[in-house]
Amino acid sequence: MSQAVLGIDPGTRKIGFALIEDANSPPLALGIETVDGLLERLGPLVDAHPLRAVALGGGTNAAAVRALLERLGAPVHLIDETDTSYRARALYFADHPPAGWRRLIPLGLQLPPRPIDDYAALLIARRYAERGFGAPLP
Repeated sequence: MSQAVLGIDPGTRKIGFALIEDANSPPLALGIETVDGLLERLGPLVDAHPLRAVALGGGTNAAAVRALLERLGAPVHLIDETDTSYRARALYFADHPPAGWRRLIPLGLQLPPRPIDDYAALLIARRYAERGFGAPLP
C-alpha cells in the first residue's frame, strides 16, 4: 500500500485538508474542518491511507496546529504558502466552472461560493510532493 501526503492549510477557526498519493494524482480526500474536530475527521482517513508526511502550510496558526498533527505519527514539514489562495481559487474554478450567466463574467472578478481552504491544502500537499521535502519543524 502506498503512503499518502496530508496537506494542511491552517487557520484559527477552520483548517483545510487534502490527502494525496503523489503530486499528479487526484486527491483522495478534500475537506474543511474546525480546529477542534480535525483529528476526529482525519482519523478514518489516516487509518485507510497511512501517511508518509504531513505538509503544513506556514501561515496563520501553524504552530498551534502542529501540536495536533504530531499525534498522527507522521513527520510534519513546514511548507511555504505563497500564492496558494490565488492558485486555489483558479483550481476551484477549474473543477467547478461557473454556469449560467456567471460563465460570462471573467473568473478574476468572481469569488468561489464557498471557502476554498481545502484547495489551498491540496496545493500545499502537491508542493511538498513535487519537491519531495519540506523544512522540518523544530
